Amino acid sequence: MPLSLLAPDPATPCTDSDPICQWLYNVTDSEWLADGGYYLLLKPIRIIVIILVAVIARALLNHTINKIVARTTQGKVPTMLRPIREKVPVSVLNSGSSMFPERRRQRAEAIGSVLRSMVTVGVFSVAFLIVLSEFDINVGPLIASLGIAGVALGFGAQSLVKDLIAGLFMLLEDQYGVGDVIDTGEAVGVVESVGLRTVTIRDGRGVIWYVRNGEIIRIGNKSQGWATVMIDVPIGFVGVEEATSVLRQAVDAFAHDPEWAADFVEPPQVLGVENISVDGAVIRTVCKTSADRQWDLQREMRRRLTEALEASGIAAQMQAARALRASVPTEEPSSAP
Repeated sequence: MPLSLLAPDPATPCTDSDPICQWLYNVTDSEWLADGGYYLLLKPIRIIVIILVAVIARALLNHTINKIVARTTQGKVPTMLRPIREKVPVSVLNSGSSMFPERRRQRAEAIGSVLRSMVTVGVFSVAFLIVLSEFDINVGPLIASLGIAGVALGFGAQSLVKDLIAGLFMLLEDQYGVGDVIDTGEAVGVVESVGLRTVTIRDGRGVIWYVRNGEIIRIGNKSQGWATVMIDVPIGFVGVEEATSVLRQAVDAFAHDPEWAADFVEPPQVLGVENISVDGAVIRTVCKTSADRQWDLQREMRRRLTEALEASGIAAQMQAARALRASVPTEEPSSAP
C-alpha cells in the first residue's frame, strides 16, 4: 500500500488519533465513510470476532465434555467422580458386570447433555452481553435487572430449582437408575424413568408414582451392590442338630450347583436357632449375593430347603407333632369354691 494512503491529510474530517478514519478517507475520499468507519469496519469486525471466540470456546468445552463422557463409559472415570456402585467388592461387580457398562453409558450421556446445555447457555449469554456493550449499550442495569429477576424467580420457583439440583446430584452420585428397586418412604417399586425433576416408580400393584427429586429425603436402593438373603425355617420341636445338618447339606449342594454358583458372593451359612416360639424352633440361613439376583436365589433356596426337610422326614415329624398337640385337650381351669 502506498505511504500516501496512510499519511494524514490536513483536509480530512478525522483527528490524528483515529487512524481508521484517516485510512478510509485516503482510500475512499468520502467524509461520510471516513466519519462512520469505526461503526462500518471496526465494530462489525469486533462483533464477528466475539461470536467466533464464543463458538470456538463452546466447541472446545463441548469437546472436553465429550471426551470425559467417552472415558466414563469405558470405566476410566476419576476416583472422586466414581458412583457408589463402583465402590462395592470386585466379586459383586464380576457377578453382575453385564449391566454396568450400559448403565454407566446412560448416566454419562445424561450428565454430558446437561453440562453441554449449561455451557451453551453460559457462553452465548456472555457473548451476547459483550456484543451489546459494543453498541454502547450499558449492560450494567441489564445485568442488575436480570439478577433481580433471577432472585425473584428463585423465590417463586425454589421448589423447581431444588428438584433440578437434587436431580443433578442424583445423576452425579448414581443413587438409582432405571430398573432399580428403590424405597423412597412413600413409594416402593421399580424405577421406570429418571429425570432431573422427577423419578417414576411402579410399585408391586402396578401403580405409577411420580416422586419429585427435591422431596426425597432418603433412598433405599435394593438393586445396588450386594444383598443378604435371610431365610428363617421353622422346624417345630424336632431335633435341632438333625435339622441343622440337613439344612447345611442342602445349602452346600446349592452353592456348588453350576447353575447358581456364580450368583453367590459368599458361601451360604446355616447360623442356627434364631427364635423359639410356641410352635418350636426357627433356624436361620443366610447368604450374600448380587443385588439383581437376590429374589431368584431366595425363592430357589426356599424350595431346596423345603425339599431337603421333606426328604429327610423332618417335615413329617413336624406335622405329626402339630397333630399331637392339636389332639391334646386343653384343661379347664377349676372354678373357685
